Amino acid sequence: MKLKQLSLFLENKPGNVRQVCRTLADAGINIETLTLADASQYGILRLLVKDWDRAKDVFEKCGIAAHISDVVAVAIDHQPGGLANVLDVLDEVGTNIEYMYGFVQPTGNAVIVFRFSEPDEVLERIQEKGVHVVSRQELFGE
Repeated sequence: MKLKQLSLFLENKPGNVRQVCRTLADAGINIETLTLADASQYGILRLLVKDWDRAKDVFEKCGIAAHISDVVAVAIDHQPGGLANVLDVLDEVGTNIEYMYGFVQPTGNAVIVFRFSEPDEVLERIQEKGVHVVSRQELFGE
């Protein structure tokens, strides 16, 4: 299952990340995970939230442009080699990883979020190989 990720392009200056988090907090939207990649003048803040469509609307009303992209979350064994095993499968099916980031849930389960250029094809192929793709229900507790 693909998940919707919000990507925000932010000027690299103090307070911008706080403003994004405060905007979501004020709207009652919880952040499941995020990552920030910087460049010299701008950064890309990527977020997974349960109510991504409402978050996009909230940002747009505040003048913050939000881009939506499809990502795939994969459960991995939270032990040495867990990620390497999934990467072996991705290499075997011949996919390219555009970017990835991970987190550990309070339950102790590790999750890696991947952006692929062809997510539908990759999804089918890795599930055939036994990789556990995290559903929206699992990630957000629905």
